[in-house]
Amino acid sequence: MRLLARRAHSTAELRRKLARRGYEGDDVDGAIARLTGLGYLDDADFAAGHVRRRSAARGPLALSAELAARGVERRDADAALAGLDPASQVAAATRLARRLAGNRRPAGYQELLGTLGAKLLRRGFTLGVAREACRAFWEGTAGHAEA
Repeated sequence: MRLLARRAHSTAELRRKLARRGYEGDDVDGAIARLTGLGYLDDADFAAGHVRRRSAARGPLALSAELAARGVERRDADAALAGLDPASQVAAATRLARRLAGNRRPAGYQELLGTLGAKLLRRGFTLGVAREACRAFWEGTAGHAEA
């Protein structure tokens, strides 16, 4: 219970942590079953919460990889990611681009795509979302030359 009090865990994460702490397989299975039955452990809720918390700084590709690394089944991850609409992804990517750029303004649009666009791709945003966010960022910067 103390592990769940700190933060939410997926079933696979909790199983690994309990096994690492030396609990027997039957004890771990019993604890997992009881916590699931009481509603304290739910992979779909965990996935939805993870996506909600991290979607401002990560795109759907990175979020999907993070959930897979935490042992969340593909169907639960896909259900959680289905709530991310393209407009909110572009808005999040644009805010992230502004934050990543700081005071630095690229000389041209191609440089912007090469720097900020690449950073957005590494954070799991799709190519289309990264391009749209870079376009919105470029149009929002004052005093830029044409691309």
